[in-house]
Amino acid sequence: MEYVKLGNSDIEVSCFCLGCMSFGDPASNMHAWTLDPAASEKIIKHALDLGINFFDTANCYSAGTGEEYLGRAIKNNISRDKVVLASKVYFNEGHLSRDAIAREIDGTLKRLGTDYLDLYIIHRFDYGTPIEETMEALDKLVKAGKVRAIGASAMYGYQFYDMQLAARDNGWTQFVSMQNHYNPLYREDERELIPICKKTNVALTPYSPLAAGRCARPTWEADTLRSKTDKVAQGKYDSTEDEDKNVAARIKELAEKYDTTMTRITFAWHFAKGVTSPIIGATKEKYLDDAVGALDIRLSDTDVEFIDEPYVPHRIVGAL
Repeated sequence: MEYVKLGNSDIEVSCFCLGCMSFGDPASNMHAWTLDPAASEKIIKHALDLGINFFDTANCYSAGTGEEYLGRAIKNNISRDKVVLASKVYFNEGHLSRDAIAREIDGTLKRLGTDYLDLYIIHRFDYGTPIEETMEALDKLVKAGKVRAIGASAMYGYQFYDMQLAARDNGWTQFVSMQNHYNPLYREDERELIPICKKTNVALTPYSPLAAGRCARPTWEADTLRSKTDKVAQGKYDSTEDEDKNVAARIKELAEKYDTTMTRITFAWHFAKGVTSPIIGATKEKYLDDAVGALDIRLSDTDVEFIDEPYVPHRIVGAL
């Protein structure tokens, strides 16, 4: 495993982050494919064995049980100071208001079984709360020792920049990471958000790096419970299936050229694009093993251009 500093922070993270949306009680009615505590811990332990120290969850994943399962697995398998725990806030009462942030961080810490969070991420941009109120509330968490660093997710470039300026001008904590929607089939953030992040040394930790598996297999659909029931992923990608299949076909061609998997080519593409730590949403150990093999692959500029060339503009998916 390789490790890198998370943006302008002193937090060192693995080059892969385990996304924990797939862990939690399916009775919460969020997703039908989420894993129970034992199966969740098995995946988390395997990630630790591979050297992954970065874990991402959210207060809304499976009604909070996702955080509970992650916290339990960490406690059973590794010292707290050896891992980087990230969680998110927004999809809750009050969104990013001062009171909501103060309330939700305490709930997250309790469910995770820890007294601090390494990275606290705002899950979306809140149109109903003044930017200054949100940034000051986040800064107070850092000063109180409840949070080490803050990050953002899925918004427009100007919104992210405005929030960073508000923090800078008031002497508050600034974001060190951006968890945005990004993969070879969806590159809209290359227009503004990603250049802003790169210019200010904000770490890129994209979600859906494999486009819900569409960049990892030769067929568009898979015979899995998630593929059959994930309406969110279907909404993200299926409307542009005809165009995006051309990109996936080029990933497959490069995988054959390098005698490797489409998964590894796709993650190598992310690293070539300057991504710090893509988020893997794995429910099987073999998916993690496949992913980390991408660290042995270096794509040339010509390879990246070959994947990028068929891309067509997409409607915005992620930012509200």
